[in-house]
Amino acid sequence: MAKPKIEEYARVIRSQNFDEIMMLADKLAGKRVKMVNATAVGGGVAEILTRVVPLYNQLGLKVKWEVIKGTGAFFAVTKNFHNALHGSKVEIGEKDFAVFNEATEANLAEMDFTGDDYVIVHDPQPAGLIAAKEKSQAKWAWRCHIDTAHPQADVWNFLRQLIVKYDASIFSTPWFARDLPHPQYFIYPAIDPLSEKNRNLSRHEIDTVLNKYQIDRNRPLVVQVSRFDRLKDPLGVIETYRLVKKQVDCQLVLAGGAAADDPEGVQVLNEVTEAAKGDPDIHILALPPFADLEVNALQRAATVVLQKSLREGFGLTVTEALWKGKPVVASAVGGITLQVIHNFTGLLVHSVEGAAYQIRYLIGNPQVAKKLGEYGREHVREKFLITRKLRNYLLLFIALDHPGQDIIKL
Repeated sequence: MAKPKIEEYARVIRSQNFDEIMMLADKLAGKRVKMVNATAVGGGVAEILTRVVPLYNQLGLKVKWEVIKGTGAFFAVTKNFHNALHGSKVEIGEKDFAVFNEATEANLAEMDFTGDDYVIVHDPQPAGLIAAKEKSQAKWAWRCHIDTAHPQADVWNFLRQLIVKYDASIFSTPWFARDLPHPQYFIYPAIDPLSEKNRNLSRHEIDTVLNKYQIDRNRPLVVQVSRFDRLKDPLGVIETYRLVKKQVDCQLVLAGGAAADDPEGVQVLNEVTEAAKGDPDIHILALPPFADLEVNALQRAATVVLQKSLREGFGLTVTEALWKGKPVVASAVGGITLQVIHNFTGLLVHSVEGAAYQIRYLIGNPQVAKKLGEYGREHVREKFLITRKLRNYLLLFIALDHPGQDIIKL
C-alpha cells in the first residue's frame, strides 16, 4: 500500500488543525531530525515510526530513522528492564548493566549524530546513546513509551543517570513522569487512519480473512490483538473467554506477533497455545510482521474488542479498535484510561470476572455497544490520530530551541 500524502489527512481532521500543522512545519523547514529505537518491525514504536517519518519529510523536515543493534543477551537484559520499569520484580545485577553498556558502546562506534538538529531516542534500549551528545549540536529528548509510574528502583536509578543528560523527556501520560531535572512533555501515541491497518475495509475483505482462519461470522467474536507478552495477560484473556462461554456461545481470537527486541515472545506463545488446546473456538494467531490487513479485518469483525493488559504504556490496539467504532472492554491501566472513558467510549475493568461480565453485557445489548463505538471513534479523531502527534512533535522541536520558556507544559 502506497504511503499517503500529507494532504490526504485534511479530509479526516478539522481544516484548522491541518492548517496549524502546515504553519508549524513551515517554521521548521530543513531541520534535521534523527529518530532512534531498538527494532524496525514489531511493537508500537516501530509501527509509529514507519508511518510518521515519511510524513515529516513531506512537511519539509529532514528526518532519518536508525535502529540500534544488539546481541540476544542485550535484548534479554532490556526486556527485563522493560518489565522492571512497568513495576514487575526482576533480578538485575552488575553483569546485566555491563551487557547494556557494552552494546551501547558498540552502537556509539557505528552511529553519527554530528549533523542533526534534534535526536529523539525511544525507550530504554538506546538510552545510553546520550554519550554522543557532547560531540553533537543537537537537542536530545528521551521518549518513553513505557508505564514508569512505579518502576523497580535499581533499574530506574541506572537509567536515570543516563536520562538526566537529555535536554527533555517525553511520556505518554502525566502520571508516568519522573523526578528529572529537565523539562518533561507528554505526547500521546497515535494511529494512522489511512494505513492498511486502519483504513475502511469491504465486507469481502473482512470475510476473506475470517475464512482464512476458519472463524464463524455468525457467532459473537471476542478479539484481543497484542504481542505475546505476559503483561498483556493472554492467559487471563482465555480465562475471561471461558467465563463468557458459560452463558454465551462465542469465539475468541488472540492475535499477535513478536518484536525483534522481545525474546520472551515464543515462550509466551507456547504457553497460550497449550492453554487453548482442545477448544476449536479459541483461535491463537501468530501473525507475521506487517499483517496489517489481517489485524484490521479481525478488529472490524469483532463483536467486542478486549485489551486485558496488566500494565500498559498506552495501548495502540485500543486506539485502533475505537477508531473502527468497536465496543472496547479494557483494563484500567496506563494510557488505556486516557482512551476508554468508562461508560462513554468503552468499559474499564479490573479483573477476569469484571471483563467477562462486561463482555456478556455488550453482547446482549448491541445498541449500547454501538453507541460506545461511535463515541470512541470521535474521541480518537480528536486526540489520537497521527496528525495530532505530528503537531505535538513540531511544537516540541520549537520548544527545544527555546529552553526555559513556557512554550509547552506537561
